[in-house]
Amino acid sequence: MSKVARIPGYQSKNPKQNRGIIGDREIRYKCSLQNVILDVLRGRPGWTEVPGQNSQVPAAQQGTRPSNDGDWDFYWCDREWLHQNYDTMFLHEHQKILHFRNHYELTRKNLMVKNLKRLRKQTEREQGKTEAQSFDFYPTTYELPSEYHIFVEEFKKNLGIIWIMKPAAKSQGKGIFLFRRLKDITDWKKGEYQPLSDQTRDVPETYVVQRYIENPLLIGGRKFDVRVYVLVCSYNPLKVWLYRGGFARFSNTRFSLDSIEDTYVHLTNVAVQKNAPDYDPEKGCKWSTQQLRKYLAAKHGVDKVQKMFKSIDNIIIKSLQSVQKIIINDKHCFEMYGYDVLLDSDLKPWLIEINASPSLTASGKEDYDLKFGLLSDLLNVLDLENRLTGKEKRIGGWDLLWDDGPIVADDNMDCTPANGSAVSTPNSYLGCFNDRKKQLREIYLTAQSVKKS
Repeated sequence: MSKVARIPGYQSKNPKQNRGIIGDREIRYKCSLQNVILDVLRGRPGWTEVPGQNSQVPAAQQGTRPSNDGDWDFYWCDREWLHQNYDTMFLHEHQKILHFRNHYELTRKNLMVKNLKRLRKQTEREQGKTEAQSFDFYPTTYELPSEYHIFVEEFKKNLGIIWIMKPAAKSQGKGIFLFRRLKDITDWKKGEYQPLSDQTRDVPETYVVQRYIENPLLIGGRKFDVRVYVLVCSYNPLKVWLYRGGFARFSNTRFSLDSIEDTYVHLTNVAVQKNAPDYDPEKGCKWSTQQLRKYLAAKHGVDKVQKMFKSIDNIIIKSLQSVQKIIINDKHCFEMYGYDVLLDSDLKPWLIEINASPSLTASGKEDYDLKFGLLSDLLNVLDLENRLTGKEKRIGGWDLLWDDGPIVADDNMDCTPANGSAVSTPNSYLGCFNDRKKQLREIYLTAQSVKKS
């Protein structure tokens, strides 16, 4: 081709080259973060940043642009801002904002388990015990202090096993520790858990205590978990997208149950591992999900790995359904979750936690490229430019997993050999080949043809 067709919404190699108005006007955005998402927004053709609270527009430029705090089309805000402002603001038809009002129903560790337990009981009551077994993907969990005595009863039934304590509302591994004996938490219980007669003291922090997965799948003798990205555009009806890319986060030290106090052995959070004495920032502790899938398929077989990834799909859908009637649905809101999933030695996936604000700070070039593509394609899915038909099953690296019901794949899995089976498969490609740029060109050209016709 002598002339390259301009593809709306597609990120070119030179982001400044195609800057301009998309449609009838520029799309105005605000962003409260300074990491990869800001790079994506600033490099997107036809999008312009507006000043205001939390805006990253340089002060020298603010005098030349409107400063109306509501004069935006898209806002990547932080959770604190949303909590302070959501109930008092009016959103126009065209505006999109990150986070649903009460997203914490799924992302606070205690509430996540509470909602999953409730849906499991409902499922058992209405559909039977067999169907309720599909919720067997989170460890035995209790909330402290409210369920302390119930936990003690369970603890005494299973003497010698390891438990893990986690603050309900903290992230990045903060406040987490493991223990085997009740007396190991005596000091914690006295200092953090028991309310005192002193009325000036803060209410004790809520924790969850979970049965520790003592048989994690190891690669190279090291424990890891998998970060999975999920986009929810609506809760009513439930519309869910799953990103093909992601990564496995490894611990920096070989796994052992002999040293349960060593966080470098048992926690895979990058925020924890980067402080290890022998941590190599160039090498890092990550594999791409594609690398992980290839490795597992070679070691354990395609069928078993395929079953494992389908189980992850089940975790995603069941967890979202558990809060579907609780989340305050708003057509202006969307959510990008970071699911943390642990695999045990039997390739059974366990849901560890769900993050409403997964880190968008890159730890290296590969991590930056992953997150840049992830976020660019998220904007393509939201389609503020109105350049798509709305019937797409795949947009860049995002695959439509659920739209008021399961979405069936059009073709066989890209990363799984065709077996000639006529059985329909879910539109799930986690860890599969991600030819996002080629795919974006195709869907935008196809959508343009459809709209013209």
